[in-house]
Amino acid sequence: WHFGMKAHIGVDAKSGLTHSLVTTAANEHDLNQLGNLLHGEEQFVSADAGYQGAPQREELAEVDVDWLIAERPGKVRTLKQHPRKNKTAINIEYMKASIRARVEHPFRIIKRQFGFVKARYKGLLKNDNQLAMLFTLANLFRADQMIRQWERSH
Repeated sequence: WHFGMKAHIGVDAKSGLTHSLVTTAANEHDLNQLGNLLHGEEQFVSADAGYQGAPQREELAEVDVDWLIAERPGKVRTLKQHPRKNKTAINIEYMKASIRARVEHPFRIIKRQFGFVKARYKGLLKNDNQLAMLFTLANLFRADQMIRQWERSH
């Protein structure tokens, strides 16, 4: 059988800890779940180019944050054709990418450390429960890393 699903996560930019998880069918667009990933205390939201229309969406109109949404790859390619002229814009895109990379780290932990490579169960709810447990463990793993790093520096 074939079962496609997506795990949408919200990650704290400072600590790298996952604060929200929503699982959907694979054919659901990421932008539809953005409102469910926000906890209300964000100062900024960093997202990839798939979230381009987020600030204009009706359900996100009252969200008061700075939107750091990546430009589409074609636009970045156009900027890179004249690097001196567009140096500031290119550097801003690199800065956005470095912040967005924090979202990928919990996925690395659950895939590499815990061996999650494909959906084990048939049905969204069962897989949602498994992913919730894995992301909770990833938070513990990340917290342990932060504690050990703090102990080494003091």
